[in-house]
Amino acid sequence: QVQLVESGGGLVQAGGSLRLSCAASRIAFSIGTMRWFRQAPGKQRELVAAITLGGSTNYQDSVKGRFTISRDNAKNTVYLQMNSLKPEDTADYYCHADAHTLTSGWQSYWGQGTQVTVSS
Repeated sequence: QVQLVESGGGLVQAGGSLRLSCAASRIAFSIGTMRWFRQAPGKQRELVAAITLGGSTNYQDSVKGRFTISRDNAKNTVYLQMNSLKPEDTADYYCHADAHTLTSGWQSYWGQGTQVTVSS
């Protein structure tokens, strides 16, 4: 089983910044696309950003120009740099990855979630 461990959440004032990290266990043979989702209270989980193995990125319109997703393949880690944070960014943020192991093949994996709270 591939494990994704998240960190970097916290409480910040509007206009501030946070950097989320998500590291995959080294047992994975290969890690493909990595993504960040978020879920606000009373709302469904939504895709925030995605990055392929080759570095191609995609963002939700509401975070374009403010958030940046990146990855360090040597460390099996994906990052989400969040700038100019707004109260509507408040949510639990979840890392997701497509990963391959010798025994299970390609599977989807989720991090445990990290809370981001933006005060007005």
